[in-house]
Amino acid sequence: MKPLFLFTFAVAAVLASCTSISTNPAEGKVFAGVRTVLETNCVHCHGDNRLSTMPPINDTHALSKLIGSRWIVPGKPEGSRFFQVVTFPDEIPGAMPPSGHAISEKDVQTLRDWIKHGAKLPAQNVKLAPQGPLPRSI
Repeated sequence: MKPLFLFTFAVAAVLASCTSISTNPAEGKVFAGVRTVLETNCVHCHGDNRLSTMPPINDTHALSKLIGSRWIVPGKPEGSRFFQVVTFPDEIPGAMPPSGHAISEKDVQTLRDWIKHGAKLPAQNVKLAPQGPLPRSI
């Protein structure tokens, strides 16, 4: 019985280290900054009323499905499509947000740091809601 318990514990520890879900309160504070960036710049278009071709960012469960794919590569912001499109100049097709104004350097740094440090999400699902004025493109 004891070896089975140790094996189960070891597997659980390995799986926990591979996930992007975090129960660390400090990492929850980091996501609070990311949440503000997403709700201000992304959720208007990528929320509940998005087009089917748009990746969903309406809650952390949906966001978690983008982590570990080409969209968000933990530890590699510049290799993450999500990060690339928010850093494109406005003149480049596909630049996000498409409203003709790039997000601030501070917000870019918030996203860069979050992805660089593993793109951790809170353990519980967090609903994301649009904040601030609607972009011109809606």
